[in-house]
Amino acid sequence: MLENSDPKTLKYVGKAVRREEAVEKITGAARYVSDIVLPGMLYAQVKKSPHARARIKHIDVSKAQALPGVRAVLTGEELNYKLGLYIVDKDILAKKEVRHYGEAVAAVAADTLEIAKKAVDLIEVEYEVLEPILNHMDAIKEGAPLIHPDLGKYDYFKPAFSPQPGTNIATWNKMRKGDVEKGFSESEWIIEREYTNPSVQHVPMETHVAIVQWGKDDEITIWSSAQSPFTVRNLFCYAFKLPLNKVRVLVPHVGGGFGGKAGIHIEPLTAVLSRKAGGRPVKFQASREEEFTLLPCRSALTYRIKTGVAKDGRILAQKMTMYWDAGAYADYAVNVTRASCYSANGPYDIPNAWVDAYTVYTNKPYGTAYRGFGHVEFHWGLERHMELVAKAIGMDPLEFRRKNALRPGSTTLTGEVIQEHTGNVLKCIDAVANAINYGTLTEEEKERERKTGRKIGKGIAALHKAPAMPSFTATSAVIKMNSDGTVNVNVGLMEIGQGSTTAFQQIVAERLGFPLEKVKVTVEKDTDRDPYDWQTVASKGLILSGNACILAAEDLLKKGYEVAAQILRANPADLAHDGDKIYVKHHPSEAVSWASISIGYAYPNGNGVGGPLIGVGQYIAQGLSNLNKETGEGNPALDWTYGAHGITVEVDPETGEYKILKIASAFDVGKVINEDMVRGQAIGGMIQGLGTAICEGYIYDKQGHLLNPSFTDNKIPTAKDLPEAIETIAVETPQLDGPYGARGVGEHPMISVAPALANAIDAAVGAELTHMPIRAEDVWRALQNKEPIDNWITKTPSGSCRSDPATRRHSPDAAITP
Repeated sequence: MLENSDPKTLKYVGKAVRREEAVEKITGAARYVSDIVLPGMLYAQVKKSPHARARIKHIDVSKAQALPGVRAVLTGEELNYKLGLYIVDKDILAKKEVRHYGEAVAAVAADTLEIAKKAVDLIEVEYEVLEPILNHMDAIKEGAPLIHPDLGKYDYFKPAFSPQPGTNIATWNKMRKGDVEKGFSESEWIIEREYTNPSVQHVPMETHVAIVQWGKDDEITIWSSAQSPFTVRNLFCYAFKLPLNKVRVLVPHVGGGFGGKAGIHIEPLTAVLSRKAGGRPVKFQASREEEFTLLPCRSALTYRIKTGVAKDGRILAQKMTMYWDAGAYADYAVNVTRASCYSANGPYDIPNAWVDAYTVYTNKPYGTAYRGFGHVEFHWGLERHMELVAKAIGMDPLEFRRKNALRPGSTTLTGEVIQEHTGNVLKCIDAVANAINYGTLTEEEKERERKTGRKIGKGIAALHKAPAMPSFTATSAVIKMNSDGTVNVNVGLMEIGQGSTTAFQQIVAERLGFPLEKVKVTVEKDTDRDPYDWQTVASKGLILSGNACILAAEDLLKKGYEVAAQILRANPADLAHDGDKIYVKHHPSEAVSWASISIGYAYPNGNGVGGPLIGVGQYIAQGLSNLNKETGEGNPALDWTYGAHGITVEVDPETGEYKILKIASAFDVGKVINEDMVRGQAIGGMIQGLGTAICEGYIYDKQGHLLNPSFTDNKIPTAKDLPEAIETIAVETPQLDGPYGARGVGEHPMISVAPALANAIDAAVGAELTHMPIRAEDVWRALQNKEPIDNWITKTPSGSCRSDPATRRHSPDAAITP
């Protein structure tokens, strides 16, 4: 896999190549599902529940059915299908009971969008309103109403998940390493705290949209804005009990996904409307408000951490409990819980550890994958905790992190041994510390403090993440040569803005030795035409699909050499090639062009040899295993990408207002494939992470109504929120099984931005923040309500202990009165 990996010999890998689809996108030529209009197409709308929890007593659709232009009306009672990624717990339309505000209870398809909207308004629903469970910590209390009384009857993926029937716990994952109680008994200090964060929306520019046509003999075509077309096909066929070759999924350009488009969402509903409308194509595009209420979000989290520390600052034991808010349905939330469980220690070497991670049902929109797959949420708590533990024991936070960081030879929570090629978190930590001049203020910064009256602080937070995926994760690539010697590359991985199309173009051009302009990677995906890929998630695309592309290129070269050997009457071992031809090494004038053998070589007398040149590459994740359900032991990680952020911030000590002066981000990417795209990923993820850190989060009233389902009240960062200075740093510790040594970095820039900011604010003014987002008023409140360090230390070197530590209990998504 690492052939030609010497940087001195690389022509395209590691260079700043322009994105292959850039011109299409910036000129508006790129086609999205929103742009597609089919002959006879109908438009869909849904009737949404105004209640977070209620019984459906009666639905009257007669007025909607009588409206001219309405072609289909559906309610849940007509549909006997269940959906679900890992736990099959969701109806296409709510049946008997609604489980969250905004859930769809009925749907229509009509000739125009205006008619469809009017028809939905005519549907009358009678509800019996029930008391909702809006906080996951309330949902686990004894006697709490069951959101899914049938939890024990649902199908689920048994090797990885453990639903708890008779409770609101969708799954319970465990990790056990060493002897945690012994570790605590040997510790000089024990520090306990709790950290929380709310649900957050993905807010891609393109909302969810699908067109489905249910044709004759159950031949179904789906156009979708999905991240993972093969997953849509597979889950659709599972729900409807159809063979895979009956369903075709086509995905053109996608206007952002971030995990929110990774599973299956609106496609089944659009399909059954098409079937009821006699097979006419039906289009449904979610409004922005529906993105917030009908469709999934990132889960809220409560994270409790108890840490035992030795006299020299080494962590001896850590006990962690995570309570993930799944919302009304399990979807990806249970797998987020699994991934966060085995990553819970972060990039730290902790000999004795205990993790319990729960996914809890509530009456809120359901949680799913979001960039970082749980790591943004739990690193918030973990990296704040590392800061506060260092503070409690009187050690510099940078020194504390360096002392406890994973190194080659360290063992992870699951028992994996860190290798030299795994990556280097210490280099990332040191790089950002140097970039922000950690530990001291420059003369310019001192002058700024004098002039503004504000305090400047500097903070660091580390991070790690590996792809969270099953051991059977596989992908493939096909390279087809055209009659002019150019090639087309087909992969199943979806381009959702991460730049994979260009990265694969560079990898293929590098391995083939062809000019870059001779290689085209197809953006649009078609499950009937493209080779299989599991999903476009987990930052696994570069390493898995990149390897598949290398193998496909090698297969193409091998086949080309075999044909050329016949024509040139030479041993394939004596041949070499360039971008135009294959030739005999010691007689370069004896050559045959790629174009002449691309679709079969024709001799002057009309005889032919060879045939169309097609290279095929398959790659599957190596060495992975399911985890032991009781101990968590196993090999869940394909590769670890490490990183760190450093932030310099100025804070008004009176009002809590703050401004980010600089952020530096470093990631061990193994090998840079495209330096501009690595920087773009780093900056884009960092800004998205800032949104989580400074302003984003769902807010509900006491009845479970979402109060901020739009950009009016649910702000995301704009150009005005950017730091004054941004620095990105690529560390390269080559991944042995990565394409040219590369590993993924798509999700990582978003992880640990929030704790780095909070750590910097803490360093500036001593605000001990444990809940995000961090608004100015949150900093002000923290300054007004400072707690003594003793309140969260339960054991000190003197031997004194507290049996009931005073730990702050913040409630994410807290019910409030507007």
